[in-house]
Amino acid sequence: MTTITHTPPTVQEQAGIVLPHLAGYVAHRGVAIGLRSGLLAALADAESGSGTGLTPGALADRLGLDPFYVAVWCRAMFAAGICERDGTDLTESTYRLAPHMATLLLDDTSPAYVGGTFRVLEQPEMFDRFEANLATGERLWWDECSPDFITGVSGTGSPFYTRLVPGGLQQVPGLEAALTAGARILDTACGTGRGLVRLATTYPDCTVEGADGDAHSIASARQLLRDSGLGERVSVHVSPLEELRLPGRFTLITNNISMHECRDADAVADRVWDLLKPGGWFVISDFPFPDTDDGLRSVPGRVMTGIQFFEAQIDDQLLPRSAYDDLLRRHGFTGIGWFSLTPMHAVTYGRRPA
Repeated sequence: MTTITHTPPTVQEQAGIVLPHLAGYVAHRGVAIGLRSGLLAALADAESGSGTGLTPGALADRLGLDPFYVAVWCRAMFAAGICERDGTDLTESTYRLAPHMATLLLDDTSPAYVGGTFRVLEQPEMFDRFEANLATGERLWWDECSPDFITGVSGTGSPFYTRLVPGGLQQVPGLEAALTAGARILDTACGTGRGLVRLATTYPDCTVEGADGDAHSIASARQLLRDSGLGERVSVHVSPLEELRLPGRFTLITNNISMHECRDADAVADRVWDLLKPGGWFVISDFPFPDTDDGLRSVPGRVMTGIQFFEAQIDDQLLPRSAYDDLLRRHGFTGIGWFSLTPMHAVTYGRRPA
């Protein structure tokens, strides 16, 4: 009989796990500083204008910053792969953004945008408050979050809407034709209204409404709709989704990266069912939280476990994607299906039978 023995990892091997986390923290803080200070935007502007990069001194002059500090930041961003450079001198090298970094970190209209996540992860609601209440487990709700946090979360949700509308909705069988012909759409948990603007401009023949339980978010949504010239066409409502009741029926009801936050998902599914026309669609766009060990240890899985620190404070957690199949099936939806838009974005859909 052969005995299989497992050699435990060495200290050096385990250090190879820990040290990259320190490097990632340095990169994250550097990117967040670059976003808040305008350093990343200034590098992008310089490249789009002259086609060349900037020395730390020239970059500092543009923003009224200390040139030595800017040089230290530039070198760290080169080390992280965010920037490229010509030369090796600390102060005389010329820096520019690496390919596609301007899109990833600065362009909030792109489906690839992730810059908003850096800002959100640095808000006190994410980790600071979690640590402060580690002993008590004190919870909070959205109306207790700062306006900066609400704005930041809206920014992280924007690329989810960009991917969902219209590309994701076009993958739901039969839905695109119904929307093109003109329909009534309700975006639940609409937040500050970015998705409402996208739905209304993408489907000009549709009537669009939004609902959210946070009054501050709805006030921001109303202002955004006015600024976008849609104030008369798109209406919004303050209501917890579990209690949502509106006149009339909708052809499409959407929920973008918020279904996992419902305090009673079954009650929300009931409200959606009541508000849908026979044959109408319910589309859930959300994080597909990993349900395997390998998934948790993937890069998307690790990012999603970070999001859980805030979710825990509002007394919930992200859900595996299959949980939405079960939810829709329990409430009588048919034609249930799903697809992945990115490793951190999945869409699940079902219909109220005609």
